[in-house]
Amino acid sequence: MTNKPTKPWIFDFDNHYYEAEDAFTRYQDRSLRNRGVRWAEVDGRRRLLVGGTLNSYIANPTFDPVAKPGALYDWYRGNPRQQQIKDAFGELEPLRPEYRDRARRLQLMDEQGLAGMLLFPTLGVGVEDALRHDPEAGGKVFRAFNRWLDEDWGFNYEGRLFAVPYVPLLDPAAAVDELRRVIEAGAVVVNVRNAPVPVPGGFRSPFDPVYDPFWGLAAEAGIVVATHAGLDGYDTLVQMWEPGGAESSLFRSPLRGIVTKGRAVSDFYAAAVCHRIFDRFPALRFASVENGAAWAPELLHRLDDAANRNPGYFQDHPRDVFGEHVWITPFWEDRVDELVADVRVDRLLLGSDWPHAEGTRAPADFLTESLSGLPDADIRRIARENALEVMRISLD
Repeated sequence: MTNKPTKPWIFDFDNHYYEAEDAFTRYQDRSLRNRGVRWAEVDGRRRLLVGGTLNSYIANPTFDPVAKPGALYDWYRGNPRQQQIKDAFGELEPLRPEYRDRARRLQLMDEQGLAGMLLFPTLGVGVEDALRHDPEAGGKVFRAFNRWLDEDWGFNYEGRLFAVPYVPLLDPAAAVDELRRVIEAGAVVVNVRNAPVPVPGGFRSPFDPVYDPFWGLAAEAGIVVATHAGLDGYDTLVQMWEPGGAESSLFRSPLRGIVTKGRAVSDFYAAAVCHRIFDRFPALRFASVENGAAWAPELLHRLDDAANRNPGYFQDHPRDVFGEHVWITPFWEDRVDELVADVRVDRLLLGSDWPHAEGTRAPADFLTESLSGLPDADIRRIARENALEVMRISLD
């Protein structure tokens, strides 16, 4: 991009911390005991028990040592050395202070050219699924987690760093209460799981009217609802074909990757449009984060087909509804220049996934890896302006 400003200007819509070891336990309701989150020593290693079960979503939940940022760059760019993913990680390193200290992170942001960013969980997006059969525990666990998050990082720290609270929908009433609490505490974005909600005997759409008080509050408050990738509960589909294996954050069988890639997020937004949540709450704004964008063109074509086959069902054309209400962070390896043929440029966001191994080596690399070849005005929109518009904030 030509004439790039010298001062930090990029807004990273998908940045991460590595949770402190007491992220879930510092404020956890002691009455939960084994129903909540606890540390345990298993075969000489510190592991997490969630709901009384060993949680394997993150292999090393202490994050020390941890992979270097962007360690899997070559693996995601075609794997030229034909490595197994465990080998592609390379040498691990000690946990850096900026992964857990917000003052150090602010200093690093200046070096990285970041004017602002959202911070999402690393471990936290893999916890809700383990509590799916205990909605009360799920609500209490994430209320404690959000208290830790606000204390250590802040929902709005120095007007530049915005940590995103996580609210499970397992208990509709508890979800409304927690959403109200984090809004009052200053949150500008909240995260929910892009998945059907487990209920006794099966599942329920998150856009069933029972959740309308939650969506209504989000719309009224103007808070952005993010759906960051995580453990989305689609293991059920995999078990139909490959019984036995559990899902982890990175280590997946070939079939698991094929069956589930882009599936949960596409189904979630298909349900949002087809269950007409935006007719009921026109002010709702969603942001799909770390789900990539390759799924979006196919979903839009399916929505076109649904409109053609069901005349009169949709108040407005579903493609237009999706385009008005949903923002997307492409993966850095996505072909954004091709994506804009279907997805509005003013609905795309820069998300580096830093400092994760599967993200960019530095947040600004997203400009050269994903946005090169686009007009300068589009680059600036995706790398900054769209984020400020959807969040309705300004940066000094």
